[in-house]
Amino acid sequence: MIGDVVAKPGRLAVLERIQDLREQFGIDLAIMNAENVAGGFSITPNLGEPLFAAGIDVMTSGNHIFDKKEAIPYVGKQPRLLRPANYPPKTPGSGMWEGAVGGVRVAVMNLMGRVFMPATDDPFRTADNLLESLAPDTRVRIVDMHAEATSEKVAMGWYLDGRVSAVLGTHTHVQTADERILPEGTAYLTDLGMTGSYSGVIGMNKADVIARFTTAIGRRAEHSTGEVRICAAVIDIDDESGRAKEITRLSLSHEQ
Repeated sequence: MIGDVVAKPGRLAVLERIQDLREQFGIDLAIMNAENVAGGFSITPNLGEPLFAAGIDVMTSGNHIFDKKEAIPYVGKQPRLLRPANYPPKTPGSGMWEGAVGGVRVAVMNLMGRVFMPATDDPFRTADNLLESLAPDTRVRIVDMHAEATSEKVAMGWYLDGRVSAVLGTHTHVQTADERILPEGTAYLTDLGMTGSYSGVIGMNKADVIARFTTAIGRRAEHSTGEVRICAAVIDIDDESGRAKEITRLSLSHEQ
């Protein structure tokens, strides 16, 4: 899974490298977090569809998914673009995708934390409900836990250990170095990190962000350019049991 893809630098990196990465690592299912694709805020159909065509299979998101009005009908029409499953029931779209990959039933789930985040339903209870809805033969289960607090992500990893194949954190745009396989077979990483420009502040222009911290007059931050990296994790999962066998963290330099 590819970490938060931010603005044009992140989009171009994915478009240019996804096929090479799929071949290099033997990837059967490519997932990315897409909530920051459109200039750092949300996604639009004209930006999302080329990424699907290039080789992304499923997109997850988070608290920025509806920042652009174009995303509202898009999420409702594109089943492979997820929004947090613990949003209110009448929210457009779905928080889970189910499908078959090489004859293996797979589910991708998108949850959002509540600590320092917008109000949502309980992600732990939502996870239970999603898992109960799955057919017994859907054993490969990937969870994007989009959350601010590391403690909430770690708790979700332990809560779902043995019930899902992987719990991968997103949102902070800073990759953590704690990848591991939990005792019951769930691959875990607190945060996948960011795919985009590292010349600014978590993908945004550093002068714009610094102005927000140092003056009383803030301005909307534009995305930064230069020094692009692709952050992701590759997980090897046993088809029969759904248990993770290996997790490999990636932080790759990309020239544009």
